[in-house]
Amino acid sequence: MEFFCYHRDRPGSLPLRHELLEEHWSYMDGFEKEMIARGPTMTSDGDTPTGSVHVVDLPDPAAAHAFAFGEPGYQAGVYRDVLVRRWRNLLDRTMWDFPGGRTGGNRYLVLGFGSGPGADLAVPQVGDDLIAYGPLLSDDGTAWLGTALLVRAPDPDAARAVLTVGAYDGIEVHKWQFGGRSA
Repeated sequence: MEFFCYHRDRPGSLPLRHELLEEHWSYMDGFEKEMIARGPTMTSDGDTPTGSVHVVDLPDPAAAHAFAFGEPGYQAGVYRDVLVRRWRNLLDRTMWDFPGGRTGGNRYLVLGFGSGPGADLAVPQVGDDLIAYGPLLSDDGTAWLGTALLVRAPDPDAARAVLTVGAYDGIEVHKWQFGGRSA
């Protein structure tokens, strides 16, 4: 089962985040085989982290919650909140398989939150710019709760435009970059 985890930084926690960086990476290294995507969200200028995205393939919701809430930064108080949702990998690949590589162009996390019958359940035709894409689901996988994607786009408005206008209660767009240790 695939899960989407988004840890949002607590205001003023940047020094603690930096202090725990190696511990964070070591923790994530333990999930290397399960990792589909990872990386920080950033301020609009790309200079300061604002959160941390992890998409992982784990056995069940309990394992996903243990992963998200066992993360060293969470344990130490770096994050103000954590979103953990079941997710379906509609691209059937990891971010490392993205043809655009680790760098180049602007990259964004787009979160569309909704309820009801679901929207954007098929992969949109946006060329080779999708890095990860899939619906956010309830723990049992039966209820659609939104869509989460990572995309290369010229600007936040173009990233937001991947999702259907009017189909969501709210849409967030965050600057994002590939995470993990440099190769």
